[in-house]
Amino acid sequence: QLQASGGGLVQPGGSLMISCAASGSIFSINDMGWYRQAPGKRRELDAVITSGGRRNYAESVKGRFTISRDNAKNTVYLQMSNLKPEDTAVYYCNSAIVELGKSYEYSLWGQGTLVTVSS
Repeated sequence: QLQASGGGLVQPGGSLMISCAASGSIFSINDMGWYRQAPGKRRELDAVITSGGRRNYAESVKGRFTISRDNAKNTVYLQMSNLKPEDTAVYYCNSAIVELGKSYEYSLWGQGTLVTVSS
């Protein structure tokens, strides 16, 4: 399973870090990513990081958000800075997981964590 944490209320211009830890019978994790879903909108990708550390970002968060991972802890982080009210959303983590004894990966979603940017 994926367990996300760290959401909360932050003022515009502020910073927040959210994290997501994978647990279970994990052999390896390939891509790990963060998505957001604002009320009434579809889920969209903010950032993704490969197992080798290559990162890609949505244009809307470039220069403000940084994705990182700790492979020893099976955890992915999203450091968010200069937050704007339009960043308010539920943030979901996603990981491409290969289980022990299996040769294929599957996509696993976390439960989401709410980030509210408001004064």
